[in-house]
Amino acid sequence: MVTIDIKDIQQYIGREIGISRWVEITQSRVSKFAEATGNFQWVHVDAERARTELPSGQTIIHNFLLLSLIPQFFDQIVSFSGLEYGLNRGAEKIRFIKPLATGSKVRIRLKLSKLEYHDQKGQTATFHIVMEEESSDAPVLIMDLQLRFVAAMRKAPDIDRHPGLSDHHKPVALGL
Repeated sequence: MVTIDIKDIQQYIGREIGISRWVEITQSRVSKFAEATGNFQWVHVDAERARTELPSGQTIIHNFLLLSLIPQFFDQIVSFSGLEYGLNRGAEKIRFIKPLATGSKVRIRLKLSKLEYHDQKGQTATFHIVMEEESSDAPVLIMDLQLRFVAAMRKAPDIDRHPGLSDHHKPVALGL
């Protein structure tokens, strides 16, 4: 995992930040997602019918299940320090490139595409995400994720309460 201090984030523009671990998407996970969303379309949950009627012979993972994995993968790759808070501002250019059979393994590649500064404290970072299938060179999903970062205000150390401490910040979880 890479930890990026928010004051140094511009150094990562145009660079790949990292790659997540592979995660297998089992039929159990697909069925639980169907329960959570109410999407019981047979191509996702009926393994017997899929064996005879789908080209792969397997059920297909919900595209929105793949999309919902992005925060898990993102957190495997990068954390940020020097933040007061971060907010998910949305996603753009989401494309589901191909259907993915249940049992497939996926991961993401994360790249910082651009930064837009709003004021002295805040900026929006756009991350380009490519989801890959283990057995293929073709992407499964591509998207741009926008996160608003608000830097923590740096304060002079309180000498009386914390002698010898310098200005420092703890990583802050993002509301992805």
